[in-house]
Amino acid sequence: MTSLFSTAATGQRRILSLWFPALPSDRVLRRAPQDGPFALTHSQTSAERLYCLNGAADRAGLYRGMTLADARAFCPGLITAPADLRQDRQLLATLRRWATRYCPWVGFDGRDGLVLDVTGSTHLHGGEAAMLTDMRQRLARAGIGARIGLAPTRGAAWALARHGEGIAAPGAILETIGPLPAAALRLPEDTTTALTRLGLRRIADLARAPRAPLARRFGPDLLDRLDQALGDRPEDISPQPEPPHYGLRLTLPEPIGLYDDVLAGTARLLGPLCARLKQDEAGARALRLTLRRVDSDARHVDLRLARPLRDPQRILPLFERGLRDVDAGFGIDQLRIEAVQVEPLPVRQMSHAAPTQGMGTDALDDLITRLGTRIGLEQVRRLLPADSHIPERSFILATAAFSEPGGSWPCPRPRPLRLFAPEPIAATGPRPPRHLRWRRMRLTVTRVTGPERITPEWWLDDDSWRSGLRDYWQVDTAQGRRLWLYHTPQNPGWFVQGEFA
Repeated sequence: MTSLFSTAATGQRRILSLWFPALPSDRVLRRAPQDGPFALTHSQTSAERLYCLNGAADRAGLYRGMTLADARAFCPGLITAPADLRQDRQLLATLRRWATRYCPWVGFDGRDGLVLDVTGSTHLHGGEAAMLTDMRQRLARAGIGARIGLAPTRGAAWALARHGEGIAAPGAILETIGPLPAAALRLPEDTTTALTRLGLRRIADLARAPRAPLARRFGPDLLDRLDQALGDRPEDISPQPEPPHYGLRLTLPEPIGLYDDVLAGTARLLGPLCARLKQDEAGARALRLTLRRVDSDARHVDLRLARPLRDPQRILPLFERGLRDVDAGFGIDQLRIEAVQVEPLPVRQMSHAAPTQGMGTDALDDLITRLGTRIGLEQVRRLLPADSHIPERSFILATAAFSEPGGSWPCPRPRPLRLFAPEPIAATGPRPPRHLRWRRMRLTVTRVTGPERITPEWWLDDDSWRSGLRDYWQVDTAQGRRLWLYHTPQNPGWFVQGEFA
């Protein structure tokens, strides 16, 4: 359908609905194309179900919400991958920013759509039909399928994008969307089913039906949706606000090159930046300092923090190591600092009962940040307790910058400070030997405590516990060694697995 009228001349609002019916699968298939049936899966109601399908999977008779077991029975050649809802939201946010090339008013429309107020901007792209063609071509080149509807109201544009695709001219909304099903009015599924049983299958049928009986049976929401689509009832369209930008720039009248001068300039930028973060109750997790030299070259100093911060006195010393390695060349004439990763940091309520709360953790966080600038934040790790009686599984290694210390080990018996892979020793019988040889040392046992029987976790496939249960003993030796031994009754043998302090 081609539209030859000008929105500027008619003064009518023009709303565009952009729907991405298979956005999650398109995101994956852009990087790894598949010719056959493909679907993303997501765990729902204790079962793995299909979340998003490509065209080949649709033609094979699969549908969204179908269990993965049934889908493989219908289509043995189905290729699947786990869904990632976070990356889907990021892609939709990227598409929203891309859509601002056509108009400044762009907002989200659910999890798979965008809504644009293109009033007065279509002529900048050669008219409405030319703009829609340009959208389709650009999205197709990016590997993203889309359906587009354009109408004077948001409801009509939504209906066209999802049930018809096309352009509704001003004054001809009912003629354009009348043949569409009643579900195109954004109605609940049970309402649509009840309307179909009454013979009101199309929007045109609803528009001709008496309003009073419909309101009595279905409530005011049905007529509100109909009036919004036909333009008889206003509907607000709010664009998605741009995220706040935390960046400041300082241009110098004369180039500088000394470390102290660069550090002073950085401190001058950090103050206003942290004040803006505090105003928004946010903290910087990653900062980038850009130093522009007089030869138009630039040097970057990146700082990743163990915790979100907005205190300039704590952040500035953490830049010292990076600034000392910067080559100023013939001088630096501009400094720019930007918080590239920001996280919420609400104000904490201070209590007289715990006036020093958080003071110890601040020093630890700064230490983790300093170590992270040298070896990487991911390399600084801490041990956290895990809910398992198996010694090897009673702890996990977590990145210190992205985890919180806490918890306690649930074991009722003491555990050795040093834990290592089991080392066999020569011994027989169910009780620890009086003499043993371990790591080229001959040890004499003076006291034993135990046994503590630990059975394998049958629901885990662990090769090291295939021999069955273990009987653990604490052994004190005359040479001062306190060892942790275990015996395997099913396959008789003795092993040393730990040493107490």
